[in-house]
Amino acid sequence: MQPHEIIKQIPIFKTLSDSDLNDLVDSLRLKPLKQGQTLFWKGDEGTALYIVKKGTIKIVLPSTEGDEIIVTMFSEGDFFGEMALLDGEPRSADAVAIEPSEVFILSRANFLSFLQANVDAIKSILSLLSKRLRRTDDMLEDTCFLNVSARLIKKLIDLAESHGRTKGSEVLIDLSLTQKELGDMVGATRESINKELKSLRKQGLIIIEESRIQILDISRLKSKIF
Repeated sequence: MQPHEIIKQIPIFKTLSDSDLNDLVDSLRLKPLKQGQTLFWKGDEGTALYIVKKGTIKIVLPSTEGDEIIVTMFSEGDFFGEMALLDGEPRSADAVAIEPSEVFILSRANFLSFLQANVDAIKSILSLLSKRLRRTDDMLEDTCFLNVSARLIKKLIDLAESHGRTKGSEVLIDLSLTQKELGDMVGATRESINKELKSLRKQGLIIIEESRIQILDISRLKSKIF
């Protein structure tokens, strides 16, 4: 997908005129990332906004013991990194490519200049930040009140909605995820995730091929927790 097509799909940029859109696209810089490559680290200075052209980027909270929590993931057309640009504080998490990816980089100066000239974009940014905060609240609530099985099922449903390819009642989660990464998403160990995945396979709810999970009956899976 070309830069113009990607930018037009992003809510904060939808109100741009063709001329402003061209200026914005001209200011973008493309950065390729290898699988596992870190785009920025927690504590880094926020110097740019990032827009995913292709691939998937995970946002990670690391611990001093080497553990991590995957807060969220961004794929084609998503943007991230705006918080550090708005408040001037260092990056609050790591950003790592789950798979070979490409991101567009919009410098802090160009991003802030764009916001100053587009009131509607500011409203969209505030709405987006509110939604992301609510998702973080939901994740905290799930971790406190749901067991590992329920947390994993909710995450699989969420991934199916955001990264799924649907065919009838079946949904292929089009991401290559390790059991550790799934565990990092729901606050569980790899061993616990392995046990829960085996249980879901035995129930005929999922199959796993080449690290990709296919949900065989999304309605049945949802009925396990809703």
